[in-house]
Amino acid sequence: MEPVTAAQLTTALIDGVSRPALWRVLIDGLQRFRGMHAVDDLLRAQLRGGVDAPPLISESLALALLSAAHTAPELGRVLDRWTEAVSEQAVACPGADTESSGYRVQARNGVTGSATVHGAVVQAGDIRGDVHIHVPPSTAPGGAAGPAPFGAPPLSSVAHAHGAPGRFAPDGVPVPRQLLPLPEHFTGRSDALDALEALLPAPGSWSRPLFVVVSGPPGVGKSALVTHWLHGMADSFPDGQLYADLRGHLPDAGAGPAAPSEILGRFLRAVGVTDVPVELAESAALWRSRTAGLRLAVMLDNALSAAQIRPLLPSAPGSLVTITSRSRLTALGIDGASFHQLGLLTTDEAVDLLARRIGTERVQREPDAAHAVATLCEGLPLAVCVAAARLAARPQQSLVALAAALGGAGAARLDALSLGGERAVRTALDDAYRQLPPELALGYRRLGLPPVDVLNGPVAAAACAVAADEGDRLLDALAEVSLLEDLGPDDTTGLGRYRFHDLVRVHAGQVATATEDAAERRATVRRVVDHYLATATAAEELLTPSHRTLRRDYAQETAEPHADGPEPWAAHRPPFDGQAAALGWLDAERFHLMAALRTAAEEGWHATAWQLADAMWPLFLRLRPYDLWVEAHRIGRASALHAGDRQGLSRMLTSGGAGLRNAGRYEESAEWYGQAVEGARADGDRKAEAQALHGLGQAHRLAGRLAPATEYFTAALALREAIGHRRGAALTRVCLGDVALAAEEPRRALAPLAEARAELLAVSDPYDAARALAFLGLALALADTRDAAGQDGETVLGQALDEFAATGSAHWQGRVLEMLGDVAVLRQDPAQARDRYERSLAHYAPVSTRDAARLRDRIAALGPRR
Repeated sequence: MEPVTAAQLTTALIDGVSRPALWRVLIDGLQRFRGMHAVDDLLRAQLRGGVDAPPLISESLALALLSAAHTAPELGRVLDRWTEAVSEQAVACPGADTESSGYRVQARNGVTGSATVHGAVVQAGDIRGDVHIHVPPSTAPGGAAGPAPFGAPPLSSVAHAHGAPGRFAPDGVPVPRQLLPLPEHFTGRSDALDALEALLPAPGSWSRPLFVVVSGPPGVGKSALVTHWLHGMADSFPDGQLYADLRGHLPDAGAGPAAPSEILGRFLRAVGVTDVPVELAESAALWRSRTAGLRLAVMLDNALSAAQIRPLLPSAPGSLVTITSRSRLTALGIDGASFHQLGLLTTDEAVDLLARRIGTERVQREPDAAHAVATLCEGLPLAVCVAAARLAARPQQSLVALAAALGGAGAARLDALSLGGERAVRTALDDAYRQLPPELALGYRRLGLPPVDVLNGPVAAAACAVAADEGDRLLDALAEVSLLEDLGPDDTTGLGRYRFHDLVRVHAGQVATATEDAAERRATVRRVVDHYLATATAAEELLTPSHRTLRRDYAQETAEPHADGPEPWAAHRPPFDGQAAALGWLDAERFHLMAALRTAAEEGWHATAWQLADAMWPLFLRLRPYDLWVEAHRIGRASALHAGDRQGLSRMLTSGGAGLRNAGRYEESAEWYGQAVEGARADGDRKAEAQALHGLGQAHRLAGRLAPATEYFTAALALREAIGHRRGAALTRVCLGDVALAAEEPRRALAPLAEARAELLAVSDPYDAARALAFLGLALALADTRDAAGQDGETVLGQALDEFAATGSAHWQGRVLEMLGDVAVLRQDPAQARDRYERSLAHYAPVSTRDAARLRDRIAALGPRR
């Protein structure tokens, strides 16, 4: 393939920007080349395209990308392949460019007077007069014109040359594709698929979101049907496919039904929101706002009730929400839902499924026995799959023998224990369990007990008290006999992921109850909870060593020695080869960590509960999931009080106060810090008292109460200096400098910030030293003075920006660029201010919704771009 030329790339960019699917391929392919100026410019333009104006495409951009490709050959290959793909689609689909996505394109011809242009718009040089971009109505197969039909690329209806707001996807946030893997042996169900297709709006009438409830008995294949259906429509939802297991029928003693707030947090993070509100109503409103311009498919699996569903419903026309439930959920009818009741497989469909699992030849050799097995499975796909897994594992066993096992005396005995009235599933599961070797049967029983909905090797090893590699083997062996579903490796940790069907999990738990005593069942759960505590603590030690100061309490049985006391299953922790891996594990396991924390509190393991909240500190500090931060510390605070642990209570109050403060709950934050001050004084703990006073100062500072903030910071500084806590004193000086800046007294900020900078460098804290430098640079700029080395404020801010780039802090890079934009505004240089604010927005957008919104307001306040 010949390298692409600037002219070819320019043409491809102009063409590709009007083809959303192809454009998304390019944007996704460029993510790994971040840091190269030309790539960053295009990615920032993509971000602005959804909020302020569509991205401008010009020959200069193409030249810049090709210039960057000279130093990064792989970038050149990406551009070559993408340009060829655009060219091939243009040849295959002539005239497709008439479907404009609303993006503006800058070339070299001129438009004068008043003009109306259909299709992609090319702006060259000057525009005089109004130019409007009208998207032509799409034509349905029958020739009817109207709005974009279901499955068409999302189009902006009208945009103006100055840039109309439209849909946007946050910069750097990948399009979520969360659906379960395609069912391996899906068969039949043509009538059901036709019925679902019939529920879709006619072309041109997709004016609201569509909600579809698929109900039916357990094991009937609701999840498989919907998964198969949605995978076939992936291209119809360019903004993503979201999935959540609502755990509607799991016992409360286990993971329990999912709270709507938990699922909203997952969905909001998937679409780029990092600071998820604590309150359910706020989260639901933000979810509707964030998805208002997106075309999404959402699968809500195993729902319990309409109340669990309603907060999760988006409001965007063109979005599809599918809900599976054992109940009909007719209450959702008032929300406009459509309903489909999924029936049982016919006998022929059940035989076909059996043949797909064990081979057609075996079924053809014993057709009568195959029909008997299908009949005994009562049309339930789950029962057929479990029975087929037994046959697949025993090639010599006849179908006649299996039919006899399923229909024998044991079936009558099991009727009394049937799950939800589905005798066939219980019969098949009991038969499958009896065939397991002892060690696998033990694993099956115990893996139904932990409070997590997805299992991996380390969790299985802890639950079953076996070696690390044995945990993986157990999971794989249970998946082989269809008792577990293999979900594939986790994208972040690489660990294999498995889950039980909810019926199978209930069966495993019931077998455990019938087989093992209560003490052993409780010990199984405790080992898993301790595994999460030990692994989170290891991540904490790596990510925030200064915070890792409090003890850890683990169960005593079969534990290995540890500095804090026995630590269980240390060999089962996934290896952390650096901070990124540790933070990635915390992120991937955040909801299982919360489940373990809740279980610890419910079981009365109160020390473990508050210690889990403490060990999750790096997750809260770095990734800012405010909803989980506050919930974890509410539970931790209550548990520390139950345990009578004053050190634990102090930590929960100060760390939880920080979470409340960052979530905008300033009064409650101040209340928590006040309790921490009282407790520290009663204990004579001056370091804890200083920490709480510092937190009180931060709560008042964010609430805009500068006088009390200064008072508390001054008291904290005096205490920290008295006890020789150099780093703490330096951090308080940074806050005093920040308060002085907020009071518009930049010269008063200079001394504490300069001293804080020197102290933080001396104690080897480069991150906080860079923070001090950023505030110092802003103070110098606002005071119109220079530092001791003769550097002005903008130079110092540039140095701080470089230091944050080295540490990888996107949030603080955004904040320093915002400061630089503020300085440009003071210098009355709106062009430079806009450039800096836009660069700041590019950093903020993936990590902070509130900060990004503030930057958009600042950019808008600058007025139209000249």
